[in-house]
Amino acid sequence: MDTGISRRGLFGAGAAAASILAGVPVASAAPAPSQMTLRWWGNNGWEIRAGTKTILIDPWLTRFKTGTYTPAGADPRTPLSVDRALIDHHLDHGDLRADHILVTHGHYDHLADVPYLAKRTGATVIGTETHLSLMAALGAPEDQLAIATGGEDLTFDGYSIRVLRSLHSATGSRAQVPFPGTRPLSRRDRPRVIEDLVEGGTLAYLVSGGGASVLDLGGSNYVEAELAGLRPDVLLVPPGGAKVTDYVPRLLRTLGHPRYVAATHWDDFDLPLGQVKDAGGLEPLRKAVTAASPASRFVVLDHLGSFTP
Repeated sequence: MDTGISRRGLFGAGAAAASILAGVPVASAAPAPSQMTLRWWGNNGWEIRAGTKTILIDPWLTRFKTGTYTPAGADPRTPLSVDRALIDHHLDHGDLRADHILVTHGHYDHLADVPYLAKRTGATVIGTETHLSLMAALGAPEDQLAIATGGEDLTFDGYSIRVLRSLHSATGSRAQVPFPGTRPLSRRDRPRVIEDLVEGGTLAYLVSGGGASVLDLGGSNYVEAELAGLRPDVLLVPPGGAKVTDYVPRLLRTLGHPRYVAATHWDDFDLPLGQVKDAGGLEPLRKAVTAASPASRFVVLDHLGSFTP
């Protein structure tokens, strides 16, 4: 059976490969193939192609070391950097383009590369006031920045974007948000280290086009009322959520058990693009999805791997 997942998108072999599609296929007739393709750029970076249009979510290719996965955790004074040569390589070879860039929150592993990508592609960038303040201070063209608060339902040529209020992952024994904070759009001091890129509110996005729809959360938490009634074909879900009540089952139940549940934000992002290592949450996530929604297909991709829902 054709799953729509490219060969280069398969992660691992043997038992690992068996985790790519988990559960029992839906018994009803297969829907018509969509013209949407999703490609994973690592972390929560996604490229969504709907026909001739391209939407990027949290594209972060640079992936510098921070110590995130060491016992001490990320060093908040790690300097920010952007690997322009790496980004240029993918742009110049046609691997990467963008009509819209969607930012879920302001942390370095979601936002740091966006200003340069916006400048190179001319894409419109959507984010909160804090996200736009950070990006403008990092050199993003201000006329390409579009503010959102959640609740926007926007239609463009060949695709639509629905912006949803959301929540960042709650971590540690106190269920705290790392690098919290906000800043006004008028502020222009340049962020220098990773703790300068504050969360600034979290958004989720429902992108529809090419006969399919995909929902990305950006963190392992959500506002259930915002998601009620949505029926995406694909859910991009991060592992974690230990402090969130009934995280995976409640999410999948609220969304009507999507046909595809793709893992996102599960890799060790201290390693460069192309070196895929599970940061520890992939298998628990697969088990949780399989138990809560056995008819959903659980998708795991390698870096730059793609699939068509």
